Amino acid sequence: MSKTNKPLVLIVMDGIGLAAATPGNAVAAADTPNLDGLFANHPWISIKAHGTAVGLPEDSDMGNSEVGHNALGCGQIYAQGAKLVNESISSGGMFRSATWTQLSGNVKSYKSTLHFIGLLSDGNVHSNIDHLLAMITQAKVDGLPAVRVHILLDGRDVPAQSALQYVDKLEAELARLSDSTFCAKIASGGGRQTITMDRYGANWPMVKAGWDTHVHGDAAHFASAADAINAARVQNPAIIDQDLPAFVIAKDGCPVGKITDNDAVVLFNFRGDRAIELSMAFDTGPEFDKFDRGVVPLVFYAGMLQYDGDLQLPRNFLVSPPDIKHTLAEQLISAGITQYAVSETQKFGHVTYFWNGNKSEKFSESLETWHEIPSDVVPFEERPWMKAAETTDAVIDAIKSGKYGFIRANFPAGDMVGHTGNMQAATIAVASVDLCLGRLMAAADEHGAALVITADHGNADEMFDETKKGTQPKTAHTLNPVPFIIYDNTQKFVLKQGQYGLANVAATVAAMLGVAPHGAWEESMI
Repeated sequence: MSKTNKPLVLIVMDGIGLAAATPGNAVAAADTPNLDGLFANHPWISIKAHGTAVGLPEDSDMGNSEVGHNALGCGQIYAQGAKLVNESISSGGMFRSATWTQLSGNVKSYKSTLHFIGLLSDGNVHSNIDHLLAMITQAKVDGLPAVRVHILLDGRDVPAQSALQYVDKLEAELARLSDSTFCAKIASGGGRQTITMDRYGANWPMVKAGWDTHVHGDAAHFASAADAINAARVQNPAIIDQDLPAFVIAKDGCPVGKITDNDAVVLFNFRGDRAIELSMAFDTGPEFDKFDRGVVPLVFYAGMLQYDGDLQLPRNFLVSPPDIKHTLAEQLISAGITQYAVSETQKFGHVTYFWNGNKSEKFSESLETWHEIPSDVVPFEERPWMKAAETTDAVIDAIKSGKYGFIRANFPAGDMVGHTGNMQAATIAVASVDLCLGRLMAAADEHGAALVITADHGNADEMFDETKKGTQPKTAHTLNPVPFIIYDNTQKFVLKQGQYGLANVAATVAAMLGVAPHGAWEESMI
């Protein structure tokens, strides 16, 4: 049978991938009787959630929640993130864009400074250091007098203590380019979980700390970024790069790169979720009320991409985002199917904005309901279950209501706790999600619903890295496949064998609901 007359519930177990049961696999180590039963007794296959399957340049590129939910929600593979920027740089399109032309012209006209802010790594999830180096090189070619770089340190999409590797690479290139006509320096920095890169309004004080560091030069002074990193590691040898404290590079007691009037600023991250709040701080006028910005410099601000098309944020951007069309939500709306989307704050944007093709607004106010459950503002390893119970309550209530034909929910714990590198906490996180699966399976049986269970990428399935220094916490996503499971005790679905990815899920969901797939979609798996 290829159609269900029941409500269909799609569960995204964020960050829970499939891997061998190694000592660092928190998914395998967790108590997961419900997942074990699903694998043993119900149709399932593994699907690809990284690299070319989600529009990234190479299969060595880790997937992430944004591109994963784009693929899940639109059933297609669009050029994403790093691939978009790579193409724009290699073609020269970025440097011919109106935005680059204007910011370059302004800096030359005012003899001011071009500032770059962003994540300094090659993780290809939020940014890539090579994009930064290409833009700095072009700034010199264009005759700009000065560049300052404000670095956010990763340790999450790359090895946990790899910051100096990227700092050294950047410092070497800045030294090579600098001469009597061009002065390029690192100006400030800090860990990505300490300053600047909050998302979904969960922790505005973190953004304020970044603003004060980058704009006003207000943080501990050091002679170099390496000195700042080494000093933090002397205090805490186990500190992960993402948690490094804020710092400012100063000479003779003065910051070398405060942001002032007539400067230009580029946020060189290409991923949107953790770029929106800083963009709001730069691009919003006196009505901005999230924190006290102090004296706000008059600058030309641009993002690598436009991070929110509906909000037109930022107004200026270097590379146009993919124009995602023909989403699953639109197709279900055309069939009159009501939809309910729920997650806690940390992943709410993924089941709404990213799912709907990078659009902040609903396609239909009458047929779509969105429900955000506020996340706790605490370190994830301290409450590794996060809001799994509350999310489950909401899904069960939606099933009971009888109002919805399609329900989707994201459980963030496997990903967010996986990023901490804490094996014990990640094991608890996975077990918490499994406990909730048991409740959802019971509710589906009792109230008449079918479940589809998958993930957007791996994370908790690899918590350790083996390096020359021994076993190190692994805080990045993985290259592992993810499960796609169908749970329905009254109808039999047969999953085809083949090489499938996240983009095949939309057509599969549509087929189960008896809705014709859009012609642009990847094929159904049933």
